[in-house]
Amino acid sequence: MRAIAGLLAAAAALPVVCQAQADRYPSRPIRMIVPFPPGGGNDILARAVGLRMAEVMHQQVIVDNRGGGGGIIGGQIAAASNPDGYTLFLGSLGSLAHNPALRPNLPYDPTRDFAPITMLATSPFILVVYPGVQATNVKELIALARAKPGTLNMGSAGAGSSLHMTGELFKYATGTNLVHVAFKGTAPALIDLMTGQIHLLFSTMPPALPQIKAGKLRALGVTSAKRSASAPGVPTIAESGVPRFEVLNWQGLVVPAKTPQAIVARLNKDVIAAMALPGMNESLAAQGLDAAAGPPEPFGKLIAAEIATYKKLVQAAGIKID
Repeated sequence: MRAIAGLLAAAAALPVVCQAQADRYPSRPIRMIVPFPPGGGNDILARAVGLRMAEVMHQQVIVDNRGGGGGIIGGQIAAASNPDGYTLFLGSLGSLAHNPALRPNLPYDPTRDFAPITMLATSPFILVVYPGVQATNVKELIALARAKPGTLNMGSAGAGSSLHMTGELFKYATGTNLVHVAFKGTAPALIDLMTGQIHLLFSTMPPALPQIKAGKLRALGVTSAKRSASAPGVPTIAESGVPRFEVLNWQGLVVPAKTPQAIVARLNKDVIAAMALPGMNESLAAQGLDAAAGPPEPFGKLIAAEIATYKKLVQAAGIKID
């Protein structure tokens, strides 16, 4: 009986301990794992958010790039980290929805192994080509791909990444045969695209926009339902002859699933405050992003819904990865 009473007393004291941890949190630097190399859209967003979180939380936020496997390596490291609030994971459509839809043996389960903090931003992808490609719009690119099947190389940030999945959906919707070339992140894919080693890429907006403005890449279309305010002269792919083609990228923060609820609530509050700091919306808009911070619950529901949606799409389109 004394043993049972001791267990009950310990259980009753647990909320007090967790609240005490939250009151002291954060007492040291916070690590934000980004599952892609430096220079890509996720990395650019992470560094912008991390700087402003540091202002609000009075602790350094260290961006830890763990690229590889289309986001799997970073996701696995984050899921296995101590659930103490000192390891955050910058998840995205690719790492939290596409990967579980594509890989039945994924080493982490986004809905089981992570607790949502908040959505951060949304944005379309942008279809860019090497300027030497003989296509100035989406219709011409489709015609070129159909005339020369299997000769155009389509880069991505990795097999199963959101860039890969968007490209595969484009192939399915247009009946084209494009050869997929996987890179370890968006930045290295863009480098090879600018030198003509590959021909086209569905890129996140932040790293592509400067290269488009510099004339190093040609933009053919965006994947949103409406044109992007960051690139108003670029038509949507839907209006360019691929009806109902729409893919919206998103990024958000999650933590290991057993992180105390008090710390989850504190992180949600502080990240929202960081996103509301002066100049943040303008900084996001310059990168083609729309701010989308909010409560944890809707973000968690979105992740689950996107996984279900993309599982259906993977099956219908017969999308497979090596």
